[in-house]
Order: sequence, then C-alpha cells, then structure tokens
Amino acid sequence: MTYAKTAAFTAGQQQLARVAKALAHPARVAIIQLLASKKTCISGDIAAELPLSRTTVSQHLQELKALDLIRGEIDGLTVCYCLNTALLRQVQQQFSAFFAEASAGTACGPDDACAC
Repeated sequence: MTYAKTAAFTAGQQQLARVAKALAHPARVAIIQLLASKKTCISGDIAAELPLSRTTVSQHLQELKALDLIRGEIDGLTVCYCLNTALLRQVQQQFSAFFAEASAGTACGPDDACAC
C-alpha cells in the first residue's frame, strides 16, 4: 500500500510548504506585489504589467487562486482579482514563527564554528 509521505507532517508544515512552493516563482511574487499595490486588478491589466503572455499570467493566477492566496470574481468578460489578505496575514505569522524558531538555535554562520 502506498503511503503519502506528506501525511507524516503537520497541517501547518504542509501549508507552509505549499505557500513556499507557490511563491518560489518570481512571476507569482510579482503578481502578489502588483495586486497589493493596486488593491484590485483585472487579469488583462496584470499581463500588461509583466513580461509574460496572458496565457502564462493566467496559469500563475490559477496557481495562486488554487491556494486561495488570491480571489477572482467574474465581471462580464473579465475576472477581477484581489488578494486574500486574511490568509496572507496568517501565512506571514506562520513564516515569522518558522524563522524565529529556526534562528533561535546556536549560531552556525560563516565565521562561527559548527557545533557538529
């Protein structure tokens, strides 16, 4: 029987990894930054702002929408996208807690001796 290895990790770890994977592409980071600066945006406007085709932008929008990081409403022939700020705040807290925990340990930088 096959066993999904992700099941061995907490829901918080899985969500953090999904968001990190979604944000690992610079186009998706740029889309979120664009939506944050404009508050709302129509999909055609997003493609005009990025050095990508409308089809490629649409694919990135769908990835972000699948995670509910952005929301889209159909308005006639266009889709108006906006950020899910509640979820983004939650993700920000999760990343902050993750980095606080990860950096709270013993220092092991370029000038430090490793405790291994």
